[in-house]
Amino acid sequence: MDKEIYVDDIKISNKDQLILMAGPCVIESEGLIMKTAEKIKEITARLNIPYIFKASFDKANRTSIDGYRGLGMKKGLKILKKVKQELDIPVITDIHLPKQANIVAEVADILQIPAFLCRQTDLLVAAGKTNKVVNIKKGQFLAPWDMKNVVKKVIKTGNHQVLLCERGTSFGYNNLVVDMTGMIEMKKSGYPVIFDATHSVQKPGGKGSETGGNRTYVKDLAKAGIALGIAGLFMEVHPDPDHALSDGPNMVFLDDLENILKSVKEIDDCVKREFF
Repeated sequence: MDKEIYVDDIKISNKDQLILMAGPCVIESEGLIMKTAEKIKEITARLNIPYIFKASFDKANRTSIDGYRGLGMKKGLKILKKVKQELDIPVITDIHLPKQANIVAEVADILQIPAFLCRQTDLLVAAGKTNKVVNIKKGQFLAPWDMKNVVKKVIKTGNHQVLLCERGTSFGYNNLVVDMTGMIEMKKSGYPVIFDATHSVQKPGGKGSETGGNRTYVKDLAKAGIALGIAGLFMEVHPDPDHALSDGPNMVFLDDLENILKSVKEIDDCVKREFF
């Protein structure tokens, strides 16, 4: 049975219209965040796609010790709160430590569990206890059917508001591949499945001291993922990815987003027509 998860008035399920989680990889500045969030809101409003803003206050998993991590939790949450209040957009952001869960839950509508931390029991339990929606990214090392054990760690707290997110699987060194059947497997759980179409084109550590990627694959992968009848997309979007401070090679240009979403929405409408 397909579960329905609500974030404010946005319904998220594998049978409803697709939702979008999108924004820059990391919070670089208040100005960049507000500009990007406002522009994506305009685009999604035109296309009638429910929108949740995404950005990280800290990117704890960097290739290099010198990699940019963000503005930190205090400054980052202040900016995310401004997005919520001034632009009226729900927000999602990562947590890395159990002690962050309650603090971040005061601002974020969805707590995100990074892929490399998806088996960290204390982190999952802490997120579950906030009673916020929890988006769990499937580890690059994890079989899709093993996500059932991850989900149990959250629902054991009494919180059944869970989203499962595919973001590619390790394929040799410095490479990821998307197994579309993995999303079919995760759909069997009944929980909404989100496809992270931008992290899926990463090449972890592919530039030596930085992560590489190939954003030219994002549009086609997004279309393929949505064709499976999933709940929505996660995409990192930036006005100038080539000069972004984190994950530039896999982020989508803000100016290209509307074209991508138009194609994706046509497929989503076709696939889910039987439910409307």
